[in-house]
Amino acid sequence: MASKKYLLLAGAVGLLSASTSFAQVQPTGYDALDSTKVSSKRMVQQNNFTNHQSNFPAKPRDMWELGLSGGLHLIDGTVNPRPGFGGGISLRKALGHTFSLRAEYIGSIDKGQNYKAIYDNPGAASPWAKTYAKNGFYVPNYKSQNHQLSLDMIASLSNILFYRAEPKINWYVLAGYSIVVADVDVDALDANGNGYDYSSINFGQKRHDIVKDLKSLQDGKYEQNAPSQGNRIAIGRHNDNQLLRHALDVGTGIAFKISKRFNLGVEEKLTLPFDAYLDGYPGPGGATKDFYSYTSLRLNFNLGNSSKRVQPLWWINPLEYAYSELSNPRHMKIPAPVLPDADGDGVTDQFDREPNTPAGAPVDSHGVAKDTDGDGVPDYKDKQLITPTYCQPVDADGVGKCPDPECCKHIAPACSSLVLPSVSFKGSSTKVGSEQEAILASVASSLKANPSCNVLVTGHAGAKGKKGGVDLSSRRVDSVIDYLADKQGIDRGRFIKQNTPGESGTVDLAPAN
Repeated sequence: MASKKYLLLAGAVGLLSASTSFAQVQPTGYDALDSTKVSSKRMVQQNNFTNHQSNFPAKPRDMWELGLSGGLHLIDGTVNPRPGFGGGISLRKALGHTFSLRAEYIGSIDKGQNYKAIYDNPGAASPWAKTYAKNGFYVPNYKSQNHQLSLDMIASLSNILFYRAEPKINWYVLAGYSIVVADVDVDALDANGNGYDYSSINFGQKRHDIVKDLKSLQDGKYEQNAPSQGNRIAIGRHNDNQLLRHALDVGTGIAFKISKRFNLGVEEKLTLPFDAYLDGYPGPGGATKDFYSYTSLRLNFNLGNSSKRVQPLWWINPLEYAYSELSNPRHMKIPAPVLPDADGDGVTDQFDREPNTPAGAPVDSHGVAKDTDGDGVPDYKDKQLITPTYCQPVDADGVGKCPDPECCKHIAPACSSLVLPSVSFKGSSTKVGSEQEAILASVASSLKANPSCNVLVTGHAGAKGKKGGVDLSSRRVDSVIDYLADKQGIDRGRFIKQNTPGESGTVDLAPAN
């Protein structure tokens, strides 16, 4: 029973595929059957997929993404940062639907200003104390001009969707490597080249007032190199103080698709050089490591010929083609359903109410053997195909017994009143078929009811009684007589044979008395 259900399901799938072929929905992101988006070096794989030799299509050519960014840039370190500005340009390429590589340049200007004075003995080891402090007091500050080159791996987290086609939002995380060049300067000397005298600042007042007083005191020229350690290169406003550092990048972002060519994003990127001198002041012991924070608004543009390339792969749901193929098969090989019909009557077993009818037996649309006269004997067994209702019930052969009318029970019927049918043969056939048997069964019934009547059996020998026609006609006449005598039990002595000229495929029966 289970196998029949599966076969029925296969038939339903076949009908569904035929009906949906008139209104197929094409994938909106990328059609795996479209070879125009595949590079020549991947065409072998694409051809294998098209010819059902591989389950996987080739990866299509996709567009590059050009990004422009700008936003808040600051240094998180020991010195209190002021909001700075950064801007960048990037180029991104997909490795697959999830991972991509992005190369980026970021330039920024950052400032910082402490609001508390720090005291160091003039002989202390601190560079600030040795160089810039007056009366042992100084307030750390800085201005940093930064250049950063990054190579980041980006993982998209929202393009594999189970219930939508194309993603409209792309949320991602990133990690990578940067090399950072930073020119860090400090505002430590007044117009006379002396360290600032901070004794006039009341550091006990509110922070806003302290910062205001510091701005009034300082000239904002940032004329000195900030203290630093490690690698330096001789470029920048003051030679020998541009830091060169390796760094680790981490971050996250979200992009919103505006069109297939443009998207708008917001990103937070942290750059970790593991250096305490990005703000020019390492703090007590130098244990605090500074890092860059870049919160940016990004304008991203897809570059490439849309007739040869698809959107960047992180904007394409790789499940869409698989779902579209299940819904509207265009590539799958679906075998034609074969539904079982055990008795060969033309009605499949799922719908056959009589699954064991004999071969050749005529059946109705439900597979049940026909009973034309409704006498309870199916046609393939019925020797009297049409039995009047008043002659029923019938015997096992479907032959009924018609009662004589009360007025005529003792009157012998006249043979001349009998009307007997003709028997037709097709082509050059001489065999009595199932249709002819039904006719001759009714003739036999009439002859049995009139035992005194003989029968003239007439065949037609063709034009002018040709020899071949006479032979065919005689064999047909003999077939009719043999059937009535052997199958129906009519005495052979009651038949009179004759052949006449004329074109006809019938054998005529008529009373001979």
